[in-house]
Amino acid sequence: MTSALFLVLTSLAVQAQPPVAPTPDPNASGRGENTGGYNILNSFEAGYRWRTTDGNAGKYRSDINYGNGLRLFSSRLRINSREGQGRLFDEIVLNTQGMGNDPYESAVLRVEKNRLYRYDMLWRLSDYFNPALTIAGGQRLIDTRRTFQDHDFTLFPQGRYKLFLGYSRNSQYGPGLSTVQLFDARGDEFPLFLDVRRQRNEYRLGGEATVAGFTLNVLHGWDNFKDDTPLGLRGPEPGNNPADNTSLSALRRLEPYHGNSPYWRIGLFRNERRYGVNARYTNVSGRRDFVFDEAAAGTDRFASARNRQILVAGSGSRPVTAGSLNLSLMPTGRLTMTNHSSFHNTRMDGSGAYSQVDNNQPGVSTRSFQFLGIRSIQTLTDATFRVTRVLGLYSGYHYSHRRIQSREGFEFSGATDVFAFEQENRVHSGLAGVRLKPARPLTIQADAEIGRADRPFYPISEKNYHAINGRVQYKSKSLLLAAWTRTLYNVNSVSLFSHSSRSRQYAFDASYTPRSWLSFDAGYSKAHLDTRSGLAFFAGSLISDQRSLYLSNLHAANLGVRGVIGKRAELWIGYSIVRDTGDGRSSATGQTGAALPPGFLIAQAFPLSYQSPEGRLSVRLHKSIRWNFGYQFYAYREDFWQLTFQNYRAHTGYTSLLWSF
Repeated sequence: MTSALFLVLTSLAVQAQPPVAPTPDPNASGRGENTGGYNILNSFEAGYRWRTTDGNAGKYRSDINYGNGLRLFSSRLRINSREGQGRLFDEIVLNTQGMGNDPYESAVLRVEKNRLYRYDMLWRLSDYFNPALTIAGGQRLIDTRRTFQDHDFTLFPQGRYKLFLGYSRNSQYGPGLSTVQLFDARGDEFPLFLDVRRQRNEYRLGGEATVAGFTLNVLHGWDNFKDDTPLGLRGPEPGNNPADNTSLSALRRLEPYHGNSPYWRIGLFRNERRYGVNARYTNVSGRRDFVFDEAAAGTDRFASARNRQILVAGSGSRPVTAGSLNLSLMPTGRLTMTNHSSFHNTRMDGSGAYSQVDNNQPGVSTRSFQFLGIRSIQTLTDATFRVTRVLGLYSGYHYSHRRIQSREGFEFSGATDVFAFEQENRVHSGLAGVRLKPARPLTIQADAEIGRADRPFYPISEKNYHAINGRVQYKSKSLLLAAWTRTLYNVNSVSLFSHSSRSRQYAFDASYTPRSWLSFDAGYSKAHLDTRSGLAFFAGSLISDQRSLYLSNLHAANLGVRGVIGKRAELWIGYSIVRDTGDGRSSATGQTGAALPPGFLIAQAFPLSYQSPEGRLSVRLHKSIRWNFGYQFYAYREDFWQLTFQNYRAHTGYTSLLWSF
């Protein structure tokens, strides 16, 4: 789990790197053009983007995915009523980015008529490519286009009574590859073609009213989801091992998955000078239906003809109820007390029927059903007291109680087995902190938390843990310095399994503007994680005395310099790097005292690096026209055990004209 978390964090760091286009600073000198009773400001940036790649092109597409071609990098349109009393609208704002050929495109639209209505629209497109790991041999990948759109209409947006209408849509379409193993556990594997078809639609209707100082917000929604992705063969397949007898002459698989989740959301709010009340309630009545229909024909490993049909169908419901109450008391200007109490209950109940017919012989039929219920209650009480202008104190007590119930049943040939389980877990934690402000530009904060859980649900869940946090900030007119640290230790032990983890994080940020034409930004962070977990696995017999150690030392740094050259040109140069040094090893051997098989040694660290220098030059050719040029370099490298399959380097750049009028 820790390695998966690290990969997620690294992927986010890679994908969070913004491209060099569009230009962030449009021509702001123009005041627009007056037409009738409106003022119109417009700008757009269009040009050409190019890139070259070396290495794993699939990994580059999964992380960056920018290509060659003409682009409308961005456009901005703003229409405002000059007197604030337009006939049909008072404001229109439209912003677009990456339209045309970029893999990530978006458009934001707002239309508003003062005191009458407001309409907001957000549209996004993402070309998603995932080549999977290299061990998949290129037989598991997906190349889809995903579009998102959100529409919200508010009637009387500034009034005491409001009406809400909304609609959201999320769709994903495109080809993919997967694999299937037939006709037994020792059978061959065959590649399958996917035609991804997934869609989600949500409709919303609600309102808000403010009466006697209380605000009541009610929203009812209908959320529908469907996945109708078919899988199949393009033709007869000998399989990945042509030397064996297993072959597949035909396969058809349909597994539609449809569901509805109508919901209610209710909120009640009131904020006064000495107190505040915030109450929320949510109820979702989720239901899903599924079918798995597969027909396969071919030969097994004994060269015998096989003709198999499988049908699985079932349905399930998942009602979810959640509520919370927040109370804030401010009896004096120095003391603030808050209490947050919440309740959450999830129930999952469903059944499925399995039928199989092989070579037109009487088949098997089974029925299974299960229930899972999770109920949690939580209360958090915190208090902040400002002793003096320099000193402030913070304390709190948090308590949570979770109960998990499950019931599984299986029916075969008239015989039924039912298994029921129940477990409860309570967590108590205390917090204390201090805030110091010895000088106006300087702020110092420190706090600590200690917690105890009696029966953690997972072996890696928090049991006996403590955390220490600190932050220092210095802020003046031209200089901002900030540093923070966080330490979290957790120890969890059960009969066959023990787990301990230590996490330490440090970060530093700085920005400096010595002159109006020159500014600097820099940052550095380090995240250290080491976990030691017990391993229990079967290798002929149960082995439960092994340990797995995972180490990660993740460093991230960035630097940016912005300068104005003369009165016409602006230059920006930036550099960012993310590097995990692991435990310092460069091979899978050499771990002293390790009694694990080599496969476990490989998984104990995963050092890699990612870096991206970039630059942008913008020159004002005219009061309303700017010429822009940008360049960005991407380098991804895995440094462990000569694993170079996913390494790549890419050069990207663009040139464009920005016209404002």
